[in-house]
Amino acid sequence: MMLQNFDAVCYLSGSEDYPSLTGTVGFRGVRNGTWVEVEAEGLPLFQPGAPQIGPHGFHIHNGNACGEGFGEDPFAAADGHWNPENQPHGNHPGDFPVLFSNGGRAAMLFFTDRFLPEDVIGKTLVLHASPDDYQTQPAGGSGKRIACGVILAGK
Repeated sequence: MMLQNFDAVCYLSGSEDYPSLTGTVGFRGVRNGTWVEVEAEGLPLFQPGAPQIGPHGFHIHNGNACGEGFGEDPFAAADGHWNPENQPHGNHPGDFPVLFSNGGRAAMLFFTDRFLPEDVIGKTLVLHASPDDYQTQPAGGSGKRIACGVILAGK
């Protein structure tokens, strides 16, 4: 998948725990919504247990910067989940499908009618270590933040 002709883009960078994690997320406005295209590599391999590592919770956050990817609360500047409609978790416009990886690589394409690309420019995208359960409030129990990027206007 090649990301091109997008209206907004986000370049993900990994935390100190996952420095080789990188990714690109493109947003393309289409009739009645947005296509979201994701490519990532350097993801941690699946590990069962508590906490489970992978598949990865993936969300739009309110912050306009990621901050440092260090310590117990990496990317704290990304703030909490973007929830302009004040909905319970699992129904936020920024709740994405979990990101499955194969050998540390992932690609995903999905459609949402919950926002347009211009609605999310300046917000952040956060990738979490654990899967999102789409129920635990307010953030889905998806664990530590492992990558972050700011959503920028595309070309």
